[in-house]
Amino acid sequence: MPTTARLIAAFCLMVVAWVVTEQVMAAMPPETQFGYFRLVNLVIAALCGWVVIGSRVGTDYVTSLSIGLTGVVAMVFWGLFVQAFNEMLRLALARRYDGPVEAVVDVFQLGIDFGANLVHLNILVTLFAGGVLTGVVVEFVNRRWT
Repeated sequence: MPTTARLIAAFCLMVVAWVVTEQVMAAMPPETQFGYFRLVNLVIAALCGWVVIGSRVGTDYVTSLSIGLTGVVAMVFWGLFVQAFNEMLRLALARRYDGPVEAVVDVFQLGIDFGANLVHLNILVTLFAGGVLTGVVVEFVNRRWT
């Protein structure tokens, strides 16, 4: 059921995803081709905000901190998975794999490699602060506009 809290959760996580995406893109080599990287991350963030955070609001403010962090962790997990799966498909279409099992196994290695790009202090702080702030804002909105 659509609520204002779900909408705000989706919007807040989209803002966090936009900032983190820009930080990741700045940390990558300049010749990197990103394609739909931003758009895919924003859609994943909106879905995680709507489903993960928006469905759990209505508790106290302390619990909302962990709800916000859960939403950020879900966003990072699904973002890494989707981006790794997309890269696997690109490599599979270029015939870089000997079989489907090798391609599926490589998704996990690609996810780990992409996750290594997130291990920068500014990115980790942005994810943590964004998750905490999102949780608190969504709980505040839920209490005021429900």
